[in-house]
Amino acid sequence: MPLTLRDFDYDLPEALIAQQPVRPRDAARMLVVRPEAREDRGVLDLPDYLRPGDVMVVNDTRVIPARLRARRGEARIEVMLNRAEGDGTWHALIRNARRLREGDTLAIEGSAATARVVEKFEGGAARLDFGADPAALEQALAEAGEMPLPPYIRRDAPRGEDREDYQTLFAARPGAVAAPTASLHFTPRLLAAVAARGVRRATVTLHVGAGTFLPVREENLDRHRLHAEWCELPTEAAETINAARREGGRILCCGTTALRLLETAAQGVEDRRAPIPPFRGLTDIFIRPGFRFRATDLLMTNFHLPKSTLLMLVSAFAGTERMRAAYAHAIGEGYRFFSYGDASLLFRAEETA
Repeated sequence: MPLTLRDFDYDLPEALIAQQPVRPRDAARMLVVRPEAREDRGVLDLPDYLRPGDVMVVNDTRVIPARLRARRGEARIEVMLNRAEGDGTWHALIRNARRLREGDTLAIEGSAATARVVEKFEGGAARLDFGADPAALEQALAEAGEMPLPPYIRRDAPRGEDREDYQTLFAARPGAVAAPTASLHFTPRLLAAVAARGVRRATVTLHVGAGTFLPVREENLDRHRLHAEWCELPTEAAETINAARREGGRILCCGTTALRLLETAAQGVEDRRAPIPPFRGLTDIFIRPGFRFRATDLLMTNFHLPKSTLLMLVSAFAGTERMRAAYAHAIGEGYRFFSYGDASLLFRAEETA
C-alpha cells in the first residue's frame, strides 16, 4: 500500500521541544543512524564519521527578520515574507488575507514603509510591491521586522538573542525566513576538526521559504505541493562536489536544504560518477519514500515535526522503518527536538522503501 500522511505521525512530549540552543552550539547530542547500527554520540564526534576526500555541503542563506505587522485602515494584517521576486515585489503569506483586495496599500507598523497588494493567491498568499528601492524595505525590516521563529518556539515577546541564535555560522546571503537548522550546531572548532580530517567544503544557497512552517493537510501525499524556493549551486561548488564523486569521496549534506538543492540539480544524472551541473532557479522538489537519491551519501539534520515533509525526506533517505525506530529511540533517550534541538547523522539506505 502507498504511504499516507498518518505513516509519518508520532507522539512527542512537549518537554522535548527545544526552546533555546545548547551552549556552546557544538555541545548538542547527535544520533548516528547507519543501516546496520545506531549510536548515541555528540556533534563534536562528526569528524569520526568522515574520511579524507569527502565533501561537506553547507547552505549560506541568511535569515531575514521577515515577519511584519501592518494595517489596512483599521484592519491588522500579519505579513510573512516568503520569496523575493524582483523589482521590489515579494511573495508573502498573509494572516487575515481575506481582508485584503488587489490594489490595497498596507502601512508597515514601526516604519515608514508601505506595500501594495499586487495579486492574491489561494491559501492566504499574495504578491506585495514594496517599491523599487530595496533600501526602504531593508530599513523597514531592521526597524520593525521580527525573526520568524517557528510557532513551536514559545516567546511572550521577541528576544534579542534569537537574532544571533537563529543564524548559522555560514550565513552570508540574506533571503531566508527560516534557518537551515542542522548548521546551527557548527562552531569554528568543529569546522577546524572537519577540515583537519581532510574534508573539503562546498557552499550553496537555498533561501528557505515560509512554506516550511505550513502543515501537510493531504492524506494522499501525491496531492501535496511544496512552495517553490530560490536556490543556487554555483559552478565552484559543483566542481568541488564532482571532483569528490570522481575520486570516490562521499557527499555530506548539512541539512535538508542542501540536500534538496543538490538533488534538484542532479535530476537526470544517472551515473554515480557523472558530473552534477550547476543550478540556479526555483525548486519545489518533494522528496518522500521511493525517491532515488543521485548525489547525497550522508545527511546531518535535526529531528523533524510529525507529519512533515522533512520527516518524509529523512525516511526516504535512511529508510522509513529505520527512522521510526530512531525517533522512538531519541524520544526514549530524551533528545531535544526541532530547530534548536539535537542533531542526527544519517547514512543513506540502499533500499528506502
